[in-house]
Amino acid sequence: MPQGQPSVVPDDGLTTRQRRNLPLLAVHTGDGKGKSTAAFGLALRGWNQGWRIGVFQFVKSAKWRIGEQTVLERLGRLHEETGEGGPVEWHKMGSGWSWIRHRDGAEDHAAAAAQGWEEIKRRLTEQTHDLLILDEFTYPIAWGWVDVEDVVAALESRPGRQHVVITGRRADPRLLEAADLVTEMTKVKHPMDAGRKGQRGIEW
Repeated sequence: MPQGQPSVVPDDGLTTRQRRNLPLLAVHTGDGKGKSTAAFGLALRGWNQGWRIGVFQFVKSAKWRIGEQTVLERLGRLHEETGEGGPVEWHKMGSGWSWIRHRDGAEDHAAAAAQGWEEIKRRLTEQTHDLLILDEFTYPIAWGWVDVEDVVAALESRPGRQHVVITGRRADPRLLEAADLVTEMTKVKHPMDAGRKGQRGIEW
């Protein structure tokens, strides 16, 4: 793509502007570091464009706050106070999505993942967000908690102009086939290979 020019122009009957404004499904996969980080960076870009941002984390604990969550939630409050940027919602599966309360405190991770996906499908139908980040969503798909065929069907039929980014290792081939943009993070070297643990400001 020299100077940002596509290598081919499809015979799809669309104008350049129409093609440019098609919603994207992106998948960040691979064993390397940076899949979620890249997705959250895209959320910052989207917020700056006034997009409605929705982040849904499927594996990380609800008790663990990462730096990007703090920043994006503060940007969401800035939008509420000044109108700058766009609204931000951040939800974690953990011990229950923020719209679900488990009275007994018991965790059924498979059921929670399925509940989260049903809520996301509802939001896709209602066009609640302009950008949805489904962080580490490849894992509940791989574990059979969420049906990949249902995921692909819902994403391919989503209305309007809703961008979706899915992160996680070992993405299902059917998900990769449906995606418009696939990036594989390949590990060349990592500090953990030398026995070094994660660092504040780098991993969280």
